[in-house]
Amino acid sequence: MGNYMVIHEKGLNMMNSQFQLTRAFLISLVALLAFSVVAMLVRAEKIIDFDNAVISAVQSQESPFLTRIMEFFTTVGSTLWVVIICLLILIFLYKMLHHRHELVLFIVVVAGSPLLNMVLKEIFQRARPDLNRLIEISGYSFPSGHAMNAFTVYGILTFLLWRHIFNLTGRTLLLLFSSFVVFMIGVSRIYLGVHYPSDIIGGYLASGCWLAASIWVFQWYMERQPQLTSRMLKRS
Repeated sequence: MGNYMVIHEKGLNMMNSQFQLTRAFLISLVALLAFSVVAMLVRAEKIIDFDNAVISAVQSQESPFLTRIMEFFTTVGSTLWVVIICLLILIFLYKMLHHRHELVLFIVVVAGSPLLNMVLKEIFQRARPDLNRLIEISGYSFPSGHAMNAFTVYGILTFLLWRHIFNLTGRTLLLLFSSFVVFMIGVSRIYLGVHYPSDIIGGYLASGCWLAASIWVFQWYMERQPQLTSRMLKRS
């Protein structure tokens, strides 16, 4: 009976691991396909009406108080603050979790996102909108670097902490907080007139693809670890 329970538990763990691998791969694939659709619409300039309608709706709410809020969120999503936030997160993860592999995953994912953004911007070379711009900024527009950085940082943070939070309330608060910050950083870029809505959507999708693909590789590697260790012990 005891052996049966052990074998049954191992079987369930393997099925759960395979499910997680498949889910991460499918999410990455869906995000890639969705990004490709948005990119084609941007290339063909068939999404301008949607962009202008959303920009008008968002900027119609302009007020001095709301502008200060949006400037705060866009600052939180800037490169300098992303670096500061990431350093604090790394210290927290190291102190609280002590998982070397998770720290490596965090660094790789966060470092890879801006590099991917640079490549994509050079490929598409979309000019920024010039409708009621409240701040000045240079560079190409699609996909949004702020949106990609926000989705990547808070997405990977949610993934890592989710694995160590086992109560529903904690997980719900974590998910709500991350989603709110990511959403507000994206909206702030539209409100301030430096990005089209399709830039933000494209940034979320590109980052989602990168994040899910990275998690898929991480989970595959962690699943292989016991097998690799066993082989090394047998050879020694």
